[in-house]
Amino acid sequence: MEVKLTVDGKDIEINNFVQKILAGTIIGAVSTLNGVEDDCGEIVLKISRC
Repeated sequence: MEVKLTVDGKDIEINNFVQKILAGTIIGAVSTLNGVEDDCGEIVLKISRC
């Protein structure tokens, strides 16, 4: 499992522990949504503050 974090175009290094926390949280939330397959291979999440 790989998690990549980019903030304002800059890649931010995150250690394995933080990658696992982020991935588990996002996968857990997204997997409950209608239309999402249990075995999805990639999730892309973009957050923009306006």
